[in-house]
Amino acid sequence: MPIPAVQDDVTAFREILLGLYAVYGGNSTGVPQDFEEYVQWFRRAAKRGDAAAQAILGNATMQACLGAMYKQGGRGVPQDHSEAVQWYRRAAEQGNADAQTYLGVMYERGQGIRQDHSEAVQWYRRAAEQGNANAQNNLGFMYHHGRGVPQDYSEAVQWYRRAVEQGHQDPQYNLGFMYHHGQGVPQDYSEAVQWYRRAADQGNVFAQYSLGMMYHRGQGVPQDYSEAVQWYRRAADQGNADAQLSVGAMYSEGRGVPQDYSEAVRWCRRAADQGNALAQIFLGVMYAQGQGVPRNYNEAVRWYRRAAEQGNAIAQSKLGVMYARGQGVPQDYVVAHMWLNLAAAQGVEDAREGRDRVAGMMPSMQIAEAQRLAREWTATER
Repeated sequence: MPIPAVQDDVTAFREILLGLYAVYGGNSTGVPQDFEEYVQWFRRAAKRGDAAAQAILGNATMQACLGAMYKQGGRGVPQDHSEAVQWYRRAAEQGNADAQTYLGVMYERGQGIRQDHSEAVQWYRRAAEQGNANAQNNLGFMYHHGRGVPQDYSEAVQWYRRAVEQGHQDPQYNLGFMYHHGQGVPQDYSEAVQWYRRAADQGNVFAQYSLGMMYHRGQGVPQDYSEAVQWYRRAADQGNADAQLSVGAMYSEGRGVPQDYSEAVRWCRRAADQGNALAQIFLGVMYAQGQGVPRNYNEAVRWYRRAAEQGNAIAQSKLGVMYARGQGVPQDYVVAHMWLNLAAAQGVEDAREGRDRVAGMMPSMQIAEAQRLAREWTATER
């Protein structure tokens, strides 16, 4: 009977059409956007022998798109890194440079597959040799940090430069970093500033922060605190914690902006809330000294502790002093000795002197207990 056959053809066509609808994001058919369902439609049509569906699922670009869908998740597709890897691999083996790059990322990060930097490098190289700028930048990064290949700054610079020729902001920042620090090229602050500026103008947050530092320090440009604040603020507004701390420090010192401790606290708190240890110490100091906020030793201790528990030696030293003085916490020489000892072990001379003063007021049994606590804390942090 011809009718069922026609219906089968219509069904297959509908399945393909709905799949295409999902890929291209159409929204005028009244069909809910559920990409997982659409992928299944594609597969069902392909299994029925429909050549169009088979061609679509076998298309490298389509496979790369499916990999991206599973990597990101959402819009009806569950996040599934293993499934993403499978689709990326199918496209990558057909020579799709984007898929090769993303497959390299999955290997580098260990997402959906066992982490393997050497394998990541191989996929990055295959895409980079096709001219993929992201792969060229990533390959440069691997040489820069010695991941999957021997560390080679000169090779890193070469790959960054090839990516830069395509106008991408990330390699522009990376190339600026190499000139800034003299890695793979002669140190040249002026050249670093040029590359940082090109990336910063495109919105690269790390370049904006770095450009702020160059103006702050007068490296490659005349020292200009106002210009430094502007670049720090642009990065800070994007959520960069280091930049937020720098804006806070500029307000605290009155450099490039009128001195304003309240504003300093506001910016440092944003960085501290992100876990930035230096910002947490800064905030602790502001509470301890009552600058920009009412003096509050309890709050000072809380912020010192958050940084100290990250292993920051300065915070450990300040927290030890608070315990020794009984400020914000009950006086406790054992705990004070422990924190001061931990800071001293990292080379903080004031902490060593403070530890020894506290030890002079402690019986040997308490000193032994403090040393035991320090050993246990160190062991748990390794």
